[in-house]
Amino acid sequence: MVSRGGVWFTIFFSDESPTTPLVFFSDDCSTIYYLLRRADSSKIHCNEKDMNTLLRFKQGVIDPSGALSSWLPKLDCCQWTGVKCDNFRGRVIELNLPCHTDHHKLVDYMEKDDKSHCLTGEFSLTLLQLEFLRYLNLSNNDFKSMQYNSMSSQKCDDLSRSNASHLCGNSSNLHYLDLSYNYDLVVDNLNWLSRLSSLQYLSLGGVHLHKDIDWFQSATMLPSLLELHLESCQLENIYPSIHYANFTSLQVLNLAKNDFVSELPTWLFNLSCDISHIDLSQNHLHNSQLHKTLPNLRRLKSLNLSGNYLKGPIPNWLGQLEQLQVLDLSRNFFSGPIPASLGNISSLIQLILESNELNGNLPDNLGQLVKLETLQVAGNFLTGIVSEINLLSFSNLKKFSMSSPALVFNFDPTWVPPFQLLSIKLGYVRDKLPAWIFTQTSLKHLTIGDSAASFEPLDKFWNFSTQLEFISLQNNTINGDMSNVLLSSKVVWLVANNLRGGMPRISPEVVVLHLRNNSLSGSLFPLLCYNVTDKNSLVVLNMAYNHLSGELTDCWNNWKSLVLINLGHNNLTGKIPDSIFLSNLRFLFLGSNKFFGEVPFSLKNCNNLWILDLGHNNLSGVIPSLGQSIKGLKLGSNQFSGKIPTQICQLHSLMVMDFSSNKLSGPIPNCLHNITTMLSIYASSRRVGFTLHFPGFYLIIISTIQILIKGNELSYVDLMNVIDLSSNNLSGSVPVEMYMLTGLQSLNLSHNQFTGTIPQEIGNLKSLESIDLSRNNFSGEIPECMAALDYLEVLNLSFNNFVGKIPLGTQLGFTNLSYISNPELCGAPLTKTCSQDEKSNTAKAKGEDNDDGDESDVYSWFYMGLGIGFVVGFWGVLVRAIFFNRRCSLDYIH
Repeated sequence: MVSRGGVWFTIFFSDESPTTPLVFFSDDCSTIYYLLRRADSSKIHCNEKDMNTLLRFKQGVIDPSGALSSWLPKLDCCQWTGVKCDNFRGRVIELNLPCHTDHHKLVDYMEKDDKSHCLTGEFSLTLLQLEFLRYLNLSNNDFKSMQYNSMSSQKCDDLSRSNASHLCGNSSNLHYLDLSYNYDLVVDNLNWLSRLSSLQYLSLGGVHLHKDIDWFQSATMLPSLLELHLESCQLENIYPSIHYANFTSLQVLNLAKNDFVSELPTWLFNLSCDISHIDLSQNHLHNSQLHKTLPNLRRLKSLNLSGNYLKGPIPNWLGQLEQLQVLDLSRNFFSGPIPASLGNISSLIQLILESNELNGNLPDNLGQLVKLETLQVAGNFLTGIVSEINLLSFSNLKKFSMSSPALVFNFDPTWVPPFQLLSIKLGYVRDKLPAWIFTQTSLKHLTIGDSAASFEPLDKFWNFSTQLEFISLQNNTINGDMSNVLLSSKVVWLVANNLRGGMPRISPEVVVLHLRNNSLSGSLFPLLCYNVTDKNSLVVLNMAYNHLSGELTDCWNNWKSLVLINLGHNNLTGKIPDSIFLSNLRFLFLGSNKFFGEVPFSLKNCNNLWILDLGHNNLSGVIPSLGQSIKGLKLGSNQFSGKIPTQICQLHSLMVMDFSSNKLSGPIPNCLHNITTMLSIYASSRRVGFTLHFPGFYLIIISTIQILIKGNELSYVDLMNVIDLSSNNLSGSVPVEMYMLTGLQSLNLSHNQFTGTIPQEIGNLKSLESIDLSRNNFSGEIPECMAALDYLEVLNLSFNNFVGKIPLGTQLGFTNLSYISNPELCGAPLTKTCSQDEKSNTAKAKGEDNDDGDESDVYSWFYMGLGIGFVVGFWGVLVRAIFFNRRCSLDYIH
């Protein structure tokens, strides 16, 4: 019998080996068994009941990589992959089978991690019948569904009272449960959590929890819960009206990236009373009273509510969370001042309030947060002056961000901070950059935007930037000559800074070179052809909207890692070289230059090419053949001739087809319905881009393409289904297959020589937002079904040969400009009245002039017939109107 820490425990020795002690001791009414592992511990075998439970779980699992290949009845389950047993009873205490996926340096934006080797199929709660299971980790797998226990809650309660609750999955020993990042797993209820009375860690991040699920009640049923991670679960209800939650032990709460819309709920602070009636900001309660009133308030150490739609002021009583180390409320809609009470949280390490609507001065007492390592308040509407006084006590600071249009930076130029930062983000800096930035020798990430500050002396600044891994300068007024500047950061993002001169030099370490919208001039030759090695890492080259001139160099073979090239809106000339064939290239923007000649055949071999923009040049020849991965093809405003090739129909992923303002002739191919992406507006890959992973950070690059739609040429982040064949010499009738593209959103066939009528099949284009058929030779009547195109906003049928009455319908009530120069067209909004309307008005006028006293029998019979005809016609019109309106209503609801 031995005493330790006031607790008595007994040491027993095994008869077989007196050197192997078995220890029993009591602590907080729980019994803990501990057995030092013996050399012959392999004699302990797996419990048969546990083995059968694991095998039942395996039945619903698809195992493409054979991770469970050792799970065989003839083998001891304690030796199975991922399974761990205790050494006393042979009971399963741990199941650890997370799936490990590699983050490649470059992945498609819409592409999820490759989980083809991960466990998939059905996750069964049968596992919770493992009575001694303490640790369960199946995170980052690819489970699709969850199998719930079939027993009713009442029956489970009965079994619980009869000590047979394990039949319902009452794994009361489970401490750790992680099912996070099973992105396709849909969970309809969380009632099963109530059986896990000892659970301390729960992570369901990335799992789709049904929006109506009562996650709050289920979570509060776990009295021992220390950490709750429910980020990115598509939750909508944060229960703002509830004032108390039974989170008696909670230390970490992560509800980031959900869809919460409310003010900050008071249940976060475990108050058993109505907190709205307590004013803690004025210290109305004595310290001892606070301890009694807020018994559990001090346990929370991490609170992350970022990326939601939370609003209202940040409450003062957050300052009472005296053990809080991480507070992240960024990317919400919080307003009002930053509470001064936050300065009372002496334990705070991270304070992240970026991207809200906060205003007022930076509270002086934030300087009391001497442990602070992260202070991020950029992207708000703060006012006042920030100087070294605000930062003097932050000796541990590593990350700092601050930007507001009305905030003034006023630092002593001789001040040397007590900290060494890794990351700085500043905005709206006036006059000069704070001199203390140059003392930060550990700095790796620098972001400065929307600033009128002088960066001089520029030599000093560019030399300082060579230590950075990431530099982002955007919308500043640097006005610097880049001709002799060496750029060596992995990410160089220098957009709209009025940089001028010739090309800078770059080191082989540069992965992203983004110099868009500056005043750079001269040839690309020094950048691409001087001192180039085969070790370069460049993936993104964006020099659009500058004043570059000369020919497109022939040095592209040295840049085989390039994925995106954007040289649009410059003064480049000459032919496009064959060497621009790059196997990794996905985006090529050469539009709005002065290129001429034919498109090189080598582009066809760019099999990964997604977007090709050659518009607004002087290119000629036929429409080029391209790889089948193309999603956006912009060839408008060139000199292409010949027919539209039928090969275009093999581009099944095509969403943007712009051949406008060329010299194309002949008919439209009748195979366009083979472009499958245009059959639906719900394509999974409308947002086109990729993610670059670096050590410690990643960069998402979304590529846009300018589309002329609804009369404006705009850049759309999500590609639309667009066909623009305007201003060519195309002829013939529009093939009926064109009207099978049910996902088409914009169609422009204007300024051609098309003939024929608009068929009834145009009613299939339910997603159409803009259609322009003007200045052709179309004829016939306008189909009434066009009135059912609910999303139509732009319509132009002018300068054709349409006849008859313009159909009635809210969607066709455009101005007369939509219909002018169709001589035989009549009806509103045109002033020309249709003949049938004139006859109807004349007959009505004559009927009013008749004298009832002069009516003969013939006229009586005539009016009787007219009356019967009117009744029949009225009911016909009424029934038709009801049917038509019902159809419109259903379309609208859909």
